[in-house]
Amino acid sequence: MNFFEHQDRARQNTQQLIGLFSLSIAVMIIAIYIATLFLFRMAPRVWWHPGLFLYVAGITIIAIAVGSLYKIAYLREGGSVIAQELGGRLLLPEMADEQGRQLLNIVEEMAIASGISVPEVYLLERETSINAFAAGFTPNDAVIGVTRGTLQHLNRDELQGVIGHEFSHILNGDMRLNLRLVGLLHGILFIYLTGELLWRIRGSSREDKGLPLWAFGLALMAIGGIGLLCGRLIKAAVSRQREFLADASAVQFTRNPNGLTGVFQKLQQMDSRLISPSAEAASHMFFGNALNPSFWENMFSTHPPLAERIRRVGGLNARNLAAMPSRNQMRSPSQESLTMGFAGGDNATPEQVVNQVGRVTPEHFAHAQALLSQLPESLRLAVWEQESAMAIAFALALDTENLQIQERQIAWLREVQPADLVEKTLELSSEISQLESSIRLPLVDLAIPILRQNSAKECQRLCKCVHGLAVATGSLSLWHFVLQLILWHRLQPNINPTSATTVEFTSIEQIWPDSLLVLSVIARVGHSQPNASSEDIAYAFRSGVFRLPKAGEQEKPEIPLTCNFTELKKSIDRLRLASPKLKQAIVDACAHTVLLDNKVTPSEGDLLRAIAMTLDCPIPPFLNPQRGVSKQKQFSPKRS
Repeated sequence: MNFFEHQDRARQNTQQLIGLFSLSIAVMIIAIYIATLFLFRMAPRVWWHPGLFLYVAGITIIAIAVGSLYKIAYLREGGSVIAQELGGRLLLPEMADEQGRQLLNIVEEMAIASGISVPEVYLLERETSINAFAAGFTPNDAVIGVTRGTLQHLNRDELQGVIGHEFSHILNGDMRLNLRLVGLLHGILFIYLTGELLWRIRGSSREDKGLPLWAFGLALMAIGGIGLLCGRLIKAAVSRQREFLADASAVQFTRNPNGLTGVFQKLQQMDSRLISPSAEAASHMFFGNALNPSFWENMFSTHPPLAERIRRVGGLNARNLAAMPSRNQMRSPSQESLTMGFAGGDNATPEQVVNQVGRVTPEHFAHAQALLSQLPESLRLAVWEQESAMAIAFALALDTENLQIQERQIAWLREVQPADLVEKTLELSSEISQLESSIRLPLVDLAIPILRQNSAKECQRLCKCVHGLAVATGSLSLWHFVLQLILWHRLQPNINPTSATTVEFTSIEQIWPDSLLVLSVIARVGHSQPNASSEDIAYAFRSGVFRLPKAGEQEKPEIPLTCNFTELKKSIDRLRLASPKLKQAIVDACAHTVLLDNKVTPSEGDLLRAIAMTLDCPIPPFLNPQRGVSKQKQFSPKRS
C-alpha cells in the first residue's frame, strides 16, 4: 500500500468510525429512553411512547452533537492543543538539555528524509513512563509529543525507532482520524458529565414523585459509562492494525529493527501509562498503552500485545531485511547510481516516484543525517533562533549572482526591517551561497518550528517581505515562486489555523484545467536549456497529460498553456482539495513529465517537490549528484 492508498484507507476508516459512533448513539438513546420511563413512572405500564421517544432522541442527539462540535472546534488549532492538554511544553533548542537536543536532532533527520516540515516537539516533563504520540490534521501541522521517561530510558537507536513509528502515523493519514475520534467521543462523555451534574443537584429533587432526579443522573452516568466503553471499542477497532503498520514503517525508515525491539522489551519491564487525566481521550494516539490495564484489556486495548509486536518486528527482521545491506554497507547518497534515492539512477520510473511519496528509505535517512552533519555550525544555530531564522528566509530570496540586483533587494529590505536583521541576512546569505543548491529546501524546513512561534500577523509579514524581495529583482524567478509557495504553505497553520483541507473534488473533470496548467509549467521548466526545442516541450507536456485519468475523454491542447505565477498558485490551491486518488494521478503525471528525459534538473526537482508538498504529498529529497553544478537558465512564466 502506498501513501495515497493509506490516505484512502484513512477516509474509509473515518466512515467506519462514523458508523460505529452512530450505533453507539442509538444504544444510548434507547437506554436513556428506558431510564426516562422509570423517571416518570410510565414503566412497566407503557413501554412504547412515540412522542417521548422522539423527545428523548432529539435531546440526546443535540447534547452529543454540542459536546462533539465543541471539542472539534477546540481541536481546530491542531496537535498542539492535545500536547498542552497532556501537560506538554514546547521543546525549544535553547531550553533543551542534552537528551532534548538529541530528540530534536532525530526529529529533524526524519523530517528532512521524508520531505515534511520539521514538527514541533512537546516534552511531557511530568510523565516518567516510556511513551510518545503524533497529532495534527496534515503532515504540515503535525506535532510530536514525548514523555520524559522516553528520553531517560532509551538510547539513540531506540528513540529513533519510536520517532520513526510516530512519523509513520504522520505520513499515513492516521492523525486526522485520531483527532476526529477525540472530538466525536467527547460528545458521549458529555452525557456522562450531564449525569454527574444531575447527581450532584440533590435537595428538593428527592421529594419529587417518580424516580428522583439525582437517581436519573446516576442512570445517565451509567449510560455515559457504557458510551465510554463503546468509545474504547471504537478506538480499539480502528487503532490496532495501524500500530502494526507504524512498527513496520519504523523498521523500514531506520533499517534497524533492534532499536524498536529494544523499546518493546523495556516496556515489558517498565511502564507506558500516563498520569495525565487527559490520557483517556488521547489513548489511541500513543506509541504504547497509556491507560491502566483492565479485565477486558484484550477487547478494549488500543494497542496490540507487546509480545505480538516483538514477534512481528522480529519477522520483519528475518524476512525483509536479510537480503538488504546493513547500515554500514549502505552506499553514500552522493554516488552517481542514486537518483531520488533509487538504485539504478536514470532507470527511475514515475511509478517509483509515486511509491516514494510519504515513505522514507534508509538512503534518504542517511542523506538527511549527512546533510545535518555537514551544515556549518553557524547555520545549525541560526535555524534555532528567531531573528536568524527570519534572516535565513530573507537570505534565500537574495540574488547571489547579480550584485546590482542584490543591492536593490537589500535597499528595499532596509526600508521595512531593522538594520540588525538586514546585516544578519547578508551574513547568512554569504554562507548559504557557498553551499549546494540542494540545501535550500531543507534549510526552510529546519527554520519552520522557530518561525511558527511568531504570531499570525508576523508570519504574514514574513511572507510579504520574501515576496517583496522577489519583486525587487525586477523579474520573478522560479526559485522565488518555490520559496514563497513552501513558506506560505508551511506557515499556513499559524496564519489560518481553521483552514484544514477537505476533499471537494473527486473527478478529474473538476480539476482538468488546473492539472493542464501545472503540467505545462513543469514541461517548460524541464526544457529551459538553450538547446531545448518547442517540440520537446510539447512532447513532455502531452506525455504527462496522457497519464491523467480519462485523458482520452478530455480536451487536450497540443502545446503547453501559458500562465503567470498567480494563476499557477491558484491552480495548485485547487488541486489541494482533490481526493487522494486524484492527487496520486497528478503526482504521477508530474513525475512522468519530469523523468521523460531520464534527468532531474535542480529546477525540476525543486518545483516537483514544492507542488507535491503543497498537496500534502511529501516527497523525499532528490539524491542527484549533479544538483550542485552551474545554474541553468531559469524558466519564468509571464509576470502577473
